[in-house]
Amino acid sequence: MSTTTVEERYAGVDVSKARLDVAVRPTGERYSVTNEPEGINTLIERLGEAGPPQLVVLEATGGFERPAAAAIVASGIAVAVVNPRQARDFAKATGTLAKTDKIDANVLARFAEALKPEPRTIPSEEALLLGEILGRRRQLISMLVAENNRLSVIVSAPVKRRIRAHVRWLEKELSRTDLELEKVLEASPIWRENEALLRSVPGVGPTLARTLLVELPELGTLTHKRLSALVGVAPFNRDSGKIRGKREVWGGRAKVRTALYMSAMVASKHNPIIREFYERLVEAGKPKKVALVACMRKLLAILNAMMRDRRPWRFTHALTP
Repeated sequence: MSTTTVEERYAGVDVSKARLDVAVRPTGERYSVTNEPEGINTLIERLGEAGPPQLVVLEATGGFERPAAAAIVASGIAVAVVNPRQARDFAKATGTLAKTDKIDANVLARFAEALKPEPRTIPSEEALLLGEILGRRRQLISMLVAENNRLSVIVSAPVKRRIRAHVRWLEKELSRTDLELEKVLEASPIWRENEALLRSVPGVGPTLARTLLVELPELGTLTHKRLSALVGVAPFNRDSGKIRGKREVWGGRAKVRTALYMSAMVASKHNPIIREFYERLVEAGKPKKVALVACMRKLLAILNAMMRDRRPWRFTHALTP
């Protein structure tokens, strides 16, 4: 009687707009495919030739990684989408200072093999559509702010007219985008239900609710501590020997953190639980920004408990997340 041991394999995929560079460990296999449907199909076929790898790691690259990540997940292979800074820090720690697409793919494969990051839930097509509309809305608001700032310092009348015309166009485009966003939400009973659930919390508006649904699909499935670390609002120690350094928060999902910060500011004034928590921390001598970050964590914990239990806002959720 003989037994065969199947060697565990780990793949790293370096993503660019046009190409996917792949490295597989420990076999050392390397190849490239195009970052389009035909190339992604070839990637999945090659990944499964010798049995699917234990894990495929990709870097977050502004959305270029999404089609490949979603297709790999759909094929039944585990995928982790990691922060580029994590991968770069790992490369430096292993002595890899050079940076090319092929080198980066191998670094990601080594990262997968050594650290085995937890596979990330990939948003559905519906979530991706909503995410792109939300992203476009953020861009329009940013352009409006920039143009209005320019308008306040420009003296030339002709230039002012052109800026005002552009502002009017941006405002119309923002209105059209909001209508499109509402149509997408109205078409999905699940999105409407989840958004209503999150918005039942005082201080949580449509921006945070929709950002969480798109950018944080893990909401309601993880412990509040793990979720805080995932978003980037969990404080990390900076201790060495007898020195106790200042705790800091960093990393995580910037879009979620930005929306959560704005909602925490509102909740610290209008949500009775968050307001009391914020005032108690400030009275205890905590800097206001530190107290606000703590409110972000507490608000996130409340929302996580609500999604987990499928129950709208109530004080018991706030007290026992």
